[in-house]
Amino acid sequence: MSFVSSAERHDSAAESGLAADSVIRRAMSLLGAFDSRHQRLTLSALVMRTGLPKTTVHRLAHELTEAGMLAYHDRFYTIGERVVEIAGLAPVRRELREAALPFMQDLFEATHETIHLGVISGTHLLYVEKINGHRRTTELSHFGGRMPLHCTSLGKAMLAHSDPSLVEQLIANGLTAFTTSTITSPQLLRHELREVATLGLAYDREETAIGVCCVGAPIFGPSGEVAAAMSVTGAASRMRLDRLGAAVRAAAAGTTRQMRQWRIGAQYPPGQ
Repeated sequence: MSFVSSAERHDSAAESGLAADSVIRRAMSLLGAFDSRHQRLTLSALVMRTGLPKTTVHRLAHELTEAGMLAYHDRFYTIGERVVEIAGLAPVRRELREAALPFMQDLFEATHETIHLGVISGTHLLYVEKINGHRRTTELSHFGGRMPLHCTSLGKAMLAHSDPSLVEQLIANGLTAFTTSTITSPQLLRHELREVATLGLAYDREETAIGVCCVGAPIFGPSGEVAAAMSVTGAASRMRLDRLGAAVRAAAAGTTRQMRQWRIGAQYPPGQ
């Protein structure tokens, strides 16, 4: 007679209760357990972060590892290379990156500072490209990473040209303070966004991290809608935001023109 522990019976019962839930949803929950602060997770950590039964997590992690969606080494799971390959096929990554990357490279050569490209994803900023130099300033941003919209130059550059309802949603959710310089007043945020819309530039003056400043500009899609934003990030001690603004705005405008030219020429991006 086989012995089944109470913990295993509990896991089995819990797993049966998940039958109505889709396998895809559970797999996505497993992948979603990883973020910039949790890039390597043990099986126990995956169970804790997903809330799924241990037997379910173990089985799904094994299947995802075999599929290349996860990698396993020395008791730790990490995101697999297949996820990166698939992410590279997403239009927001492929089309926008094709248009923006030459201008990002020009901007990097002119400034030798970190260059970011981001889009709005829900109520957050999603980083879709980054060029780092030898003078790395921040580890907060990375490909696929998310940050709040209200305190980043990229986020404010896009918010200023977005539907006002998005701004009100952010305010209703609460404007989290990351430093003493973070704008947490709804009135001040609305006022700053009006200025951003007029100037075509947005600033982060140590609002997300002490000692780090950014200047960003919006990128518009073929139909005139705000599609993304580009920024320069560097140490506050050496950043001259007033001098960098024109270069950032020019790079963002160049990306906008490129995207529109592709649409007119029915090549978006070329060769696709």
